Amino acid sequence: MATTNKTAEFEKVFYDDLHSYLVGLNCIDDHFPDAPDIEGCWAKIGESYMPDGLREFNKYPIVSLGWPMFIGMAVAKYWDEDWELYSKVEDLYKYLRDRIDFDHMDDYVCDKVLLLDANAKKKLQELVGECASRTLSKLLHLGVAPGSQDAFFAYIAALHELYLMGAAMQLKTMGYHMTKVG
Repeated sequence: MATTNKTAEFEKVFYDDLHSYLVGLNCIDDHFPDAPDIEGCWAKIGESYMPDGLREFNKYPIVSLGWPMFIGMAVAKYWDEDWELYSKVEDLYKYLRDRIDFDHMDDYVCDKVLLLDANAKKKLQELVGECASRTLSKLLHLGVAPGSQDAFFAYIAALHELYLMGAAMQLKTMGYHMTKVG
């Protein structure tokens, strides 16, 4: 999925909102993590996710937008746990989805990857839901025509930023704190 200038503009809108919101909740550090291994997975994950995400968007936009956050968290966890093993998985999105199914992928990530208890799981699902809701609101207020090329690029940008925010949240949870050097 090649990033266009338009996609980069849309990404900034979503990044600015989510970054500010999540920093305010102390869920991510102000300095965003530089994680090339995790970022490098996005092209394949995004391409693979698109058919499922688009299919679900009209009826379940919060799920369609929220699942990439859970995917980002899982990839960050895999990166920390055993990247030599997980980096060889051809399609990490399908790997996660096929462990259970699309509709319950959040449960799989929370229960089997992140190993959360019921309370932590509920809090995380609520937070992801809020991030997805905020992103949906931004998406709907961009002024792009539904079904247009710009709408498609905006959707891609939203998914990408949500994936990166999920990864950043998990990295911080695991104790990786990002600070500016120099």
